Amino acid sequence: MLLLLTGERIDAQEALRIGLVSRVVPSPDLATAARSIAQRIASNAPLAVVTAKRLAQVGRELPLTAGLELEQQSFGNLRDSADRIEGRRAFAEKRAPSFQGR
Repeated sequence: MLLLLTGERIDAQEALRIGLVSRVVPSPDLATAARSIAQRIASNAPLAVVTAKRLAQVGRELPLTAGLELEQQSFGNLRDSADRIEGRRAFAEKRAPSFQGR
């Protein structure tokens, strides 16, 4: 709120210290770092990524009991997905999973 209302400027290290950003990288490494993060996210099961993002966005506005209920419903949906089965199978077979978003 202080930054918002004062318009105070801060550097990257201060933004990291106060939790405004998750990571700081040198400018020349920015595109590579962003691609690396995007590739790590994209390698995860698409349904799980979408669900996690949705829960993080919606859940913070819900009372605890409603948030826990939404989490339980979401877990049930993911538990029954073909991607979960593929993930477990790939882990057991020691190979990279091939998620289909189903």
